[in-house]
Amino acid sequence: MIKGEMLMNRRPLLSFTICWIAGSAAGCLFSGRSLLIYLAGLLLLPAIWAVSGGIRWRTAAVIGLAIAAAAMYWEWSEARNVSLLPEQLGRSATELNEANVTAAGVIASPVERDGDRVDFTVKLSRIGLERQGSQVDETSANVETGAKVATKEKVAVVVAAGAAADAEKGGSAAAEGAEAEAEAETGVGADAITGAEEEAKGELVAVQIKLQEESEIAVAALWQRGDRVVIEGELAQPQIARNFGGFDYRAYLLTKKIHWLLKGSGTVSVKIAPPASWQLSGILRWNDRMRATLGAEMERLFEEPHAGYMKGLVIGIQEDLDPETFKQFSQLGLTHILAISGMHVAVYVGVILFLLRRCRFTRETALTVTLLLVPAYVLLSGAGPSVVRAGIMSMIALLAARLSILKDGMNILAAAALMMLVWNPYLLLSVSFQLSFLVTAGLMVYTPLAAPLFRCLSNWLGSALSVTFIAQLVSFPLTIYYFNQFSLLSFAANLLLVPFITFLVLPLGTLALLLGRFWNTAALLTVQLAELLNNATFAAVEWVNGFTAGVLIWASPSLLWICLYYGLLYGVLYALKRRTEITLAPQYMEDETRPLTELELPGKSRGKAGNTSSKAEPAAAASSRRAALALQAFPHSDATRWSSLAAMLCAAGLALLLYKGYYAEDLNGTGAISYLDVGQGDSILITTPGGAHILVDGGGTVSFGKKEAWRIRRSPFEVGAKTLLPLLKQRGIHRLDAVILTHGDQDHAGGLQAVLEGMPVSALLFNGTLADTEPYTELMTTALAAGVRLYPVQKGMVLAPDEAAQLHFLWPEPPADGQTLLNEVEDQNHESVVFRLEMNGRSFLFAGDMDQAAEEAILQSAQQAGIQAGKPIDILKVAHHGSKTATSADWLTFWHPAAAVISAGVNNLYGHPNGDVLDRLKDENTEVYRTDQHGEIQLKVHKEAITIRHKLNHRLN
Repeated sequence: MIKGEMLMNRRPLLSFTICWIAGSAAGCLFSGRSLLIYLAGLLLLPAIWAVSGGIRWRTAAVIGLAIAAAAMYWEWSEARNVSLLPEQLGRSATELNEANVTAAGVIASPVERDGDRVDFTVKLSRIGLERQGSQVDETSANVETGAKVATKEKVAVVVAAGAAADAEKGGSAAAEGAEAEAEAETGVGADAITGAEEEAKGELVAVQIKLQEESEIAVAALWQRGDRVVIEGELAQPQIARNFGGFDYRAYLLTKKIHWLLKGSGTVSVKIAPPASWQLSGILRWNDRMRATLGAEMERLFEEPHAGYMKGLVIGIQEDLDPETFKQFSQLGLTHILAISGMHVAVYVGVILFLLRRCRFTRETALTVTLLLVPAYVLLSGAGPSVVRAGIMSMIALLAARLSILKDGMNILAAAALMMLVWNPYLLLSVSFQLSFLVTAGLMVYTPLAAPLFRCLSNWLGSALSVTFIAQLVSFPLTIYYFNQFSLLSFAANLLLVPFITFLVLPLGTLALLLGRFWNTAALLTVQLAELLNNATFAAVEWVNGFTAGVLIWASPSLLWICLYYGLLYGVLYALKRRTEITLAPQYMEDETRPLTELELPGKSRGKAGNTSSKAEPAAAASSRRAALALQAFPHSDATRWSSLAAMLCAAGLALLLYKGYYAEDLNGTGAISYLDVGQGDSILITTPGGAHILVDGGGTVSFGKKEAWRIRRSPFEVGAKTLLPLLKQRGIHRLDAVILTHGDQDHAGGLQAVLEGMPVSALLFNGTLADTEPYTELMTTALAAGVRLYPVQKGMVLAPDEAAQLHFLWPEPPADGQTLLNEVEDQNHESVVFRLEMNGRSFLFAGDMDQAAEEAILQSAQQAGIQAGKPIDILKVAHHGSKTATSADWLTFWHPAAAVISAGVNNLYGHPNGDVLDRLKDENTEVYRTDQHGEIQLKVHKEAITIRHKLNHRLN
């Protein structure tokens, strides 16, 4: 009972917060009956602990209350986190999707522009559907447009945040006055949106405005948080995950309590008016302006890419960071440097305290002033989860120092976590929140255990090594869970570059920003020095990343794996610490007395007369006494032996866990085929029973024409980098044994560029021709530079990755006499690689984008060989996304596929799949699976049968 009670009494906030997190996790992971069962299991644990005498029943009740309250709070938050628009507008979510609306509200976030798109969040006050076919009153239309008669009737439902607005503005009369003022200033009032009023809570929508002209950039730059806005646009539901393990944008926005996107075209679709009166949100409006001003000053002082880098480093504005720089830092696990975190807050607090004390402020006054200034820094730095955590911890620590209470760091950390989770329970799902708190807690728990391992080094070096070592070990599970890669050189990079950047580059950037306003010459000199150091940093990061063999790809581990990792890591470090203490502790008999001077800190030398000058002598004496007491139960040699054995067992368990985590794939003789959803394109992953990985095509984002410079976004969506490569890594694929590029069209070849840059590839098989496009040339150049073997394939060739799988290539034909390989061919579809896969006794046909002429040529060759009908195949990959240019009736009759897969984009512009093709498949009694309806389609190929699953149902909403 004593140990459990001591934990609760000594660190009550920590114990309560751990239970709160457990309850929140239960609410997040389970629902309904499953949640009740899980909660019952959690509540049973403290009851058993109390029965066994570990804790009092009162303590068990507090633990159970924290778990149950957190779970109910999560469920309550989930019940409130629903969209009100379908109910208020009287339409289903499916009907509202892609509906044209006019919405009014207040901008509730910073306004950000990336290329030709402007993003911000609006808190709605009213929203109305637009119906075609009738006219509104001419006067009302003139109020809205200023000139022309509307051709659409605005049928609206007012979604007003009534009670809150009334309370802030002094009642309904004030609210009406403010609305009238907004009406006059924006030109859109009650006549523009009419209908029955309904109460609501001000739903949030994510607004995306596509700019049409370069001149609109200046207009959008005037939009600010707090502005009243009326937007005409299209409602859309956020995209869900369409591949297993893929990014779910809808679920991500749900954690921000956003359920809809509102897409507008050009600034003409947005009407803006400043706020009617000052509100508390005006502080955030001022803060956004201040951050924008500081960012502009950074851009004035620094050249690119230094400006974007320094903006992220000094003031936490990461939107302008060069994507290539971020990629380089990310590969080495250095992105935490670019986020304002505990180190920045600690430096900020330390500088303020130093200056105040130099100005002769009393200790109490200095602490109070600093406490009040911390929130200002948190706001100016962007208020991300990591800086909020550091800010709250700093404020609690400053208050504790002021009042001489709550001096335990773990309790302070727990208080910060509890406050943030009560404010927003969805922060539990934030990667930044998880990493920030976990690494901070890990440093507090594991660093004292690891400190004796570095006892032979000087204090500063040992401390730096232990902190960096523990930070890497603690962050490792979350790093591989979310990012699926870890660099073996990350430890060295963090050890050398973090102090360099934190104590040299960061102060120089801050100093340049401060000097820029009143001493430009000094600021520019500081900038030159900072850029010189930045160039050295970039060069070092790029050089280290050149050792690609040090980057390991990991599958996302399970929650059980992560918990076992932390437990075994604690066991290893604790056992090594005990062994070190036992080895260095002074030896004496139980009834023997020794002078106190012999109880000095192990490893420290004495002064001249046998005395020590170390201020840590009381702590050292206590440590030695504990070690000596432990030896009363075990002789020195036995205690050392048991500690060594425990360390070896835990280390062996940890090594086995890491091995199983790295080689997570367990096929058991089963093959697998995944038809990935890459939109309007093809990408198929084949895994043979022997474990070979073959990627067929990589999808690709097709762009029409060359974009103007101002439209180009910093990190545009690209299928290979944003979808395909993360999926391959998430599934723990360390190397692709072969990539088959069926032909050179962008919707098949474009995504492979990111694959070749981000993952080892052994061989690239292609159709033996070249496409006269810049992306294709770049792809081949990248393959050659990476040492990838290139193989042009032809009809009749066979590839056997293992005994249970063979690929028989049916097309293209070998070059005719007098022709050579590697000719430029404009019509790549006809030259598509076609092959038949035999795996575990099952047959699969992959047709690329072949056309009907290629089909006829293959069928004619079969007839000449005396083959009237091919061996029936189990699954056909329909050619050219179901286009009418292929998949003829003769082709289907020859192969007689049991099922077919069509890879096509949702609502694609080409009308794929063609209705005639679907009819022919139906006539052949072929079951059809489509990526536009089913998302990713996965096959498990057993010797007995093929099992099929897909990510989505037919209905996508």
